[in-house]
Amino acid sequence: MTNNAYQVIARRWRPKQFSELVGQDHVVQTLGNAINMGRIAHAYLFVGPRGTGKTTSARLFAKSINWEDGPSLEVPEDSDIGNAIMAGRCLDVIEIDGASNNSVDQVRDLRDECQYAPAQCRYKIYVIDEVHMLSQQAFNALLKTLEEPPSHVKFVFATTESHKVLPTIVSRCQRFEFRSIPAPLIVKKLKEICEAESIEVETEAIEAIARMAMGGMRDAQSILDQMISFCGKTISQNDVLEVYGLASRERIRNLAQYINDANYDSIIECTDSFSIEGIDFYRALLDLSDTFRELLLKVLRDKESASSYSPEQCVRILDALRQGEELVRMGLSEKTNFEVTLFRAVEAGRNRSIDQVIRKISGMVPADVKKKAELNFPTNTPLEIAQPRVEKNIVSKEAATDELREELIVEESTPVEVVNEAAHNTESIAEPENNSGTKIDETVENSEEPRQVLDRKKIESKIADLPIGIRGVLEEKFQADFVSIEKIDMKKLI
Repeated sequence: MTNNAYQVIARRWRPKQFSELVGQDHVVQTLGNAINMGRIAHAYLFVGPRGTGKTTSARLFAKSINWEDGPSLEVPEDSDIGNAIMAGRCLDVIEIDGASNNSVDQVRDLRDECQYAPAQCRYKIYVIDEVHMLSQQAFNALLKTLEEPPSHVKFVFATTESHKVLPTIVSRCQRFEFRSIPAPLIVKKLKEICEAESIEVETEAIEAIARMAMGGMRDAQSILDQMISFCGKTISQNDVLEVYGLASRERIRNLAQYINDANYDSIIECTDSFSIEGIDFYRALLDLSDTFRELLLKVLRDKESASSYSPEQCVRILDALRQGEELVRMGLSEKTNFEVTLFRAVEAGRNRSIDQVIRKISGMVPADVKKKAELNFPTNTPLEIAQPRVEKNIVSKEAATDELREELIVEESTPVEVVNEAAHNTESIAEPENNSGTKIDETVENSEEPRQVLDRKKIESKIADLPIGIRGVLEEKFQADFVSIEKIDMKKLI
């Protein structure tokens, strides 16, 4: 026989006092001080994600100011008015669903009813849930009453989308931001519920439920209620993962390692197993992002640790995963889009920023050369070119392009991409060689003779000798400021 009196956990464990409200201490403190000091406003706006306690706080607030010996923050459990308000039976606390009562005529009726005194309570309180669903005409009909309501009327609005509420309404209310509840607080509350309900549950299972709730206590309690129906009095992590299609934290960490190692074969195998087991790819992608966020925080807090991850690498991987979230959630093929997102994350992790390349290149210059440069090079010279006096041989365009990529080092503010673009814009480049066939840069690098700093006129003449394509790109488009030209060891850039 069905028990019609059964209530789900989310309703049975609904907070009955402000002290039982989880994760919203700032709201409790502000409302408590307002009640104790007698500074009760005529309109409040509760904003926050679903399942964080907005409607519950509105009921608790109504109970605190309306019970027999109130107003006070804590209300005795034997208060008749308090129990009636929490059960929804009080005539003076009217809860309205903004989604189904959003017409201007219904708001006008509400405005007319406000004029009547409360039947049994101190205040007549209107709680309008999902207030953003009201039409603009309904908002406008409420404006004057909301600004100057009768002394016995209080308004409490609750919404998950505050940007849809008219600014003229928001400006007439005291706004309270309800935050997403942290996972540790959800885990603590679920353990308390399980102990009271005599449910044996693994800690990993509760943590998985808290992750799925995404900051909503009501969602977490509903998931726990469903797991009790599925498993009975004993709940394991595998049960939660099976029912909701989640990947274990260990598998997510392994997948993160595969991305760091650029192990494409393992990534494909892992994706195939996710598909066979029916794991939610979008949820797995979110868990993977959380894993890299934890790695980033760990690296930043302990910079001296010998970690295979760098902060820049983690940030680039997180950007790639974030860009793929919408693709995985809304795309036609979740598996394919998931794999593409992971491959992009691999490539993003292997890329190097311009700052890293410049620092790497700077480390290749010998210390004595740097010291001579600091002593001999004038700081006010915009462009200095070290040019040995040797004969020039004209080389082909293809060879010049390859040599340009290998020979030029752009320091200071010029990005490495300038080298490639300049190489494409030149028609022919004179590549100096000595009699032995060795590149001039190698000869200069091995020579013990100090480099001669050219005066301003000679510098300008050397600039004029540059090919038109290179000079136009570097001077006009990028306004480059060269310090020197050195040979790059390509092995150090890999």
